[in-house]
Amino acid sequence: MHLMEEEASTVSLKFLGAAGTVTGSRFLLEREGREPCRVLLDCGLFQGLKALRQRNWEPPPFDPVTLDAVVLSHAHLDHSGFLPLLARGGFRGPVHCTPGTADLLGPLLLDSAHLQEEDAERANSHGYSKHHPALPLYTVQDARRALTLVRTHPYGTPFTAGAGLEVTFRRAGHILGSATVDVAWGRGDAARHLVFSGDLGRPGRPILRDPEPVPGADVLLLESTYGDRVHAAWPEEHLARIITRTVHQGGAVVIPVFAVGRAQELLWTLHRLRDEQRLPRVSVFLDSPMAQDVTELYCRHPEDHDVDMRRLTLQARCPLCASERHWVRTAEASRALLTRTDPRVILAGSGMATGGRVLHHLKHLLPDARNTVVLAGYQAAGTRGRALQDGAGRLRIHGEDVPVRARVETVDGLSAHADREELLAWLRTFPRPPRETWLVHGEPGASEALAESIRERMGWHVRVARDGERVTLE
Repeated sequence: MHLMEEEASTVSLKFLGAAGTVTGSRFLLEREGREPCRVLLDCGLFQGLKALRQRNWEPPPFDPVTLDAVVLSHAHLDHSGFLPLLARGGFRGPVHCTPGTADLLGPLLLDSAHLQEEDAERANSHGYSKHHPALPLYTVQDARRALTLVRTHPYGTPFTAGAGLEVTFRRAGHILGSATVDVAWGRGDAARHLVFSGDLGRPGRPILRDPEPVPGADVLLLESTYGDRVHAAWPEEHLARIITRTVHQGGAVVIPVFAVGRAQELLWTLHRLRDEQRLPRVSVFLDSPMAQDVTELYCRHPEDHDVDMRRLTLQARCPLCASERHWVRTAEASRALLTRTDPRVILAGSGMATGGRVLHHLKHLLPDARNTVVLAGYQAAGTRGRALQDGAGRLRIHGEDVPVRARVETVDGLSAHADREELLAWLRTFPRPPRETWLVHGEPGASEALAESIRERMGWHVRVARDGERVTLE
């Protein structure tokens, strides 16, 4: 590594999101001295509770024009979704990320912008907004402007993100393109490293390679989303039992899915179960154009593939592409799927049943006790998915109260976030404890529980980050 020799400088970090909450990941790294620079680590939207979402409408606590660069850990909107607003605010520097992240940013940011525009149009047509006229948080044009700023870098290859700051991406195993971010400054014995975990994935998962160890860190920013729990085992057997029972009853299985990560892992799992003859003959349909686009991207990035995925791909037996003949692309084809009476498995967006094509399938299938709804991810309070999970007898869909007679099953073990034990195992790969460890991207209870586990079991100095806090790193 060759970093410029420099006068003594101060490097600081400010927590501008994902501190005390799991969303809005933004960390401002500032280096003062002869050649100062300001780099934003992640640029996420706040999601969830209204009080958090309202922060997306507030001016950022920095001038976007003064930023030298943005460095993204991955493409999920709570890590990247503020980029269109940054670009609209005058930011014209590079947005650094991996090739996989760059490919995902296109569909995710454009879809997010399209939904923002639709929401504003709906509010204006129905007159329920207190703002006149209602405006989108950002537009498709803003998203396209942000996408022109993206610059890609492969894993393991250092690049310059600002004067005297060198960054290296390593695999995080969370979603396609996800990376840990290693920021270095200084040279020789004086070199210092800040490592940001991003969202850390889980070892032994299908499709993606495991999270990679890092050579070490002086300062560590560690996610703590599930720092207070241990995930269930991978649910192959549970899924096989659910589908087999439903098929034998002559029913259909509908699974609300997230387009990135969850849809691809379910396709992989269903393909494996069929390959091993652990499922009866049943057609599997993917009714989500975005999930189909993302699946194609997963197939195009062998640098992220684990051994099994790479082996099958080289044999022209990619388990994701194998389902293409059952991909449902058009709205007309989706409606036609409603007329089928044969046993079938339908994967459709969205993952919490808040909108999208899955609502049509739920409306059609919920009244029949032969059918099964599988909830394969976290269901936030206030969503239809959560209502089903909590045992609702009726579900409001498209203005109608739909009776719930179908069986509702929750399948655990599909989270793409490392749990407490997996986080601790990753920390044990460090050659020495960081001087400081800050826990981010977690609710207070999860972060505090993980902090206590790290102190008790590893003896590290660790603190939970506070929103708005600024800390000096050197």
